Amino acid sequence: MPLLEPDPETLRPATLAAPAHDRVEAARSTGTPAGLRDGLTALLGPGKVLSKVSDLVRYASDASPYRFVPQVVVVAESVADVSAVFGYAHRHGRHVVLRAAGTSLNGQAQGEDILLDVRRHWAGIAVEGERARIRPGTTVARANATLARHGRVLGPDPASAIACTLGGVVANNSSGMTAGTTRNSYRTLASLTVVLPSGTVLDTAAPDADALLTEREPVLCAGLSALKAEIEADPALVRRIRAKYEIKNTNGYRLDAFLDAATPAAILRGLMVGSEGTFGFITETVFDTLPLHRLVSAALLFFPSLRAAAAAVPAFNEAGALAVELMDGNTLRASAAVPGVPADWAGLPKETAALLVEFRAPDEAALAAAEQLATGLLAGLPLITPAASVTNAFTRDPATVGGYWKARKAFVTAIGSARPPGTTLITEDFAVPPSRLADACEELLALQAEHGFDAAVAGHAAHGNLHFLLAFDPADQGDLDRYAAFMTAFCELTVHRFDGSLKAEHATGRNIAPFLELEWGSQATELMWRLKQLIDPHGILAPRVVLDRDPAAHLRGLKTIPRVEQIADPCIECGFCEPTCPSGDLTTTPRQRIVLRRELMRQPADSPVGAELLAAYGYDAVDTCAGDSTCKLACPVGIDTGALMKQFRHQRHSPREERTAALFAEHFSAVERSARLAVGAAERIGDRLRTGDRLLESVTGAARRVIRPDLVPAWLPEIPGAAERTMPATTRPGAAAVYYPACVNRIFGEPAGHQGPTLPEALVAVSARAGKPVWIPSDLTGTCCATIWHSKGYDRGNAVMANRIVEAAWGWTGGGRLPLVVDASSCTLGLAHEVVPYLTAPNRELHAGLTVLDSVVWAAGLLPDLTVLRTVGSAVLHPTCSMRHLGDEEQLRAVAAACADEVVVPDDAGCCAFAGDRGMLHRELTESATAREAAEVTAREFSAHLSANRMCELGLEHATGRPYHSVLLELERATRP
Repeated sequence: MPLLEPDPETLRPATLAAPAHDRVEAARSTGTPAGLRDGLTALLGPGKVLSKVSDLVRYASDASPYRFVPQVVVVAESVADVSAVFGYAHRHGRHVVLRAAGTSLNGQAQGEDILLDVRRHWAGIAVEGERARIRPGTTVARANATLARHGRVLGPDPASAIACTLGGVVANNSSGMTAGTTRNSYRTLASLTVVLPSGTVLDTAAPDADALLTEREPVLCAGLSALKAEIEADPALVRRIRAKYEIKNTNGYRLDAFLDAATPAAILRGLMVGSEGTFGFITETVFDTLPLHRLVSAALLFFPSLRAAAAAVPAFNEAGALAVELMDGNTLRASAAVPGVPADWAGLPKETAALLVEFRAPDEAALAAAEQLATGLLAGLPLITPAASVTNAFTRDPATVGGYWKARKAFVTAIGSARPPGTTLITEDFAVPPSRLADACEELLALQAEHGFDAAVAGHAAHGNLHFLLAFDPADQGDLDRYAAFMTAFCELTVHRFDGSLKAEHATGRNIAPFLELEWGSQATELMWRLKQLIDPHGILAPRVVLDRDPAAHLRGLKTIPRVEQIADPCIECGFCEPTCPSGDLTTTPRQRIVLRRELMRQPADSPVGAELLAAYGYDAVDTCAGDSTCKLACPVGIDTGALMKQFRHQRHSPREERTAALFAEHFSAVERSARLAVGAAERIGDRLRTGDRLLESVTGAARRVIRPDLVPAWLPEIPGAAERTMPATTRPGAAAVYYPACVNRIFGEPAGHQGPTLPEALVAVSARAGKPVWIPSDLTGTCCATIWHSKGYDRGNAVMANRIVEAAWGWTGGGRLPLVVDASSCTLGLAHEVVPYLTAPNRELHAGLTVLDSVVWAAGLLPDLTVLRTVGSAVLHPTCSMRHLGDEEQLRAVAAACADEVVVPDDAGCCAFAGDRGMLHRELTESATAREAAEVTAREFSAHLSANRMCELGLEHATGRPYHSVLLELERATRP
């Protein structure tokens, strides 16, 4: 063990509640049973089998209210892996549940035996004219980003688009805001490729698909044809099936596939939609895409009641609105906590309701006509103005429209984060004929009141589809009974009063399975049971999902939500954070970090499970968190798991470590000079010895093993040489800004092979050419933005440097008279925002008077006064995560566009996870985080590879083998006389 390895006990929660009834049992502390682990490892290889108890726990929770701990997790990399696992399950009597993004709301992505991760290695999209071939692990947002360049878009548009994957969207027939019954997966999916439970792989678009099915699956092929004939021979059943799909419906299996398709392969294509992983694994989808109408006009219209808002929906449907979304008062008020949503919504009357109405058009004339028609409807509506921010008018402003949609899409998370502590959140989803929407709203509210629920209601009003949320404590028998009584009454109301769908788009899952027959009747339900037996005769896939004869199945496995650290406690485990997390494919995601923390809270103090979780948490959660906090940007309620991990790093520090870090801050002048000398010495070793890089790697590797990997950086061949010892000469008189070269750019020089000015020389030069000279203070040495200490959780050192730099900046800028330009985006973020909590009260006042600008923002402002004399053909950009926090990405694009004829930002661009020196402490983190972006970058040639942060450039160079440099160096070259 390394000498300075931290004690895992430092991460144990300070206070533990009473052990929870749903805690992982002590007998499972060793993880996967040895026989199961060894059998799957022999079959697939060790890297694909996750067996630690911490692995099982982190996969046990998803966005649903259920929690089932698997016996083992398998990370499938290929169709062969999936087929092998299915075969293993056949031979050994095991069960398999497929899991991709884990955004399902009804427990259909959870299992108690083998859980198959089909997200990590299953992303990719190819556009083929008006069709798109998409792998199942691709998120909807990622697919649409590629399609947008072709003027196309997918039909399904669920609110979880940033996280949910196409495999899950098809498997649940998720639809969303605009899809309705005509743009959903069932209607827009041209074909798919599926691995059946037997292991047979079928491409439903293949010319010989039916012949192959007949040859390899004769019983299945004949059975599908027989069921089709049976259904078509019963006119009453045909009418019932057709009627059920006149409105949105994802409850049960898609029986209309037998009516819409002529051949077994085509029937199977339809049946796979909405089958929730019970019929097979969808390895590839081919969608018919839709035109992307980029012109948008939207209004948020406020009404005195839910009924009044619902009554207005038909008029907007007739006017051709693409979306008509309903939000009740509880939803609106909770959304006020979401960044970008008006704060005065928090005081809205509870009875208030609103409609979000949106029109899209391909051209100006069409949008103007739609606006005129829609505006004409407003005069006849009972609109109210309950808050100053309310306009009740149509707007084309992207920021305003984006704010409206942010509020609507945050329905589940905003309400969920405001739930009473310790309660579980249930998301219900049903549909009624749109003409009955107003009645359904009224009766739903009455039913909620009768059972003591003050629920929130929102939904896709244009399609008669409502969502509502219930919070209760499943550990409280009285609460559980109340929920059970409500569910029975709700299902009976929906079916008997409105002939509605008990699941409109969230799929049956586990919580509506007991009510399937209530909606469909015994004849259709038994057909579904026969269908499951036909396709999966051994019952290996997703038992108790969709079909379950237990009338209380929806009450089984409901998870408790123990209280954790305040910053993370509002988490409802939705998973929106996961696609942006740089460690997601290596160790854990933000959601999983919180899930593991909650399991620790469920355990007693002497629990062997708790001990195992703590032992794994240090590396899996704390060390491999990049601390970039992009999870905060993705989370609808702004949970910053990165900040929590920094807090945990601080908890692990001994008093001696904190004192040492503070001494480094106090004597940073010497540290900075020593670091530059060390980098220079390493460069000379590399230059003089052919094996220099290997030698440095060996030396640092040995030190890491002896001391601690999280303290000693590893040597990387891409590390540049030392920076120049002196800054370019500048003068203060006449300066338009103060230029602060970050310490990283005072220590590290430019990339190997770089010819031309240094970064400080380049920024000074372009500023002078634009007539806005900058001044570099002479007393920079020993100052820093404090991010070094902040990222590692060294609070004392952070406070020392934060106060020092603010005091220095105040003097340099003449008391805030001049802006402070910083040449590394992470340092800009640190100086502008992250230092504030560590400042003394007087220094907070000084900080409030400073204007801190990133050098890219400064350069973008220089462009009108610069003359571009030469450009490169193409440039690929890496926007840093700090730029995302600062909102500076467009300025980066603008500067790059001045330097290159073509500018490309990879669709998979994300945090590189280099995070100062974390990429040298844990190079595997950066390699994992950048893998997809690197694949895009290396798929073609670019003239330049650009970013605006030296360490991020180093990380991308390590990942791609391509030389990255600052966009400011490129701007200097482009404008050089």
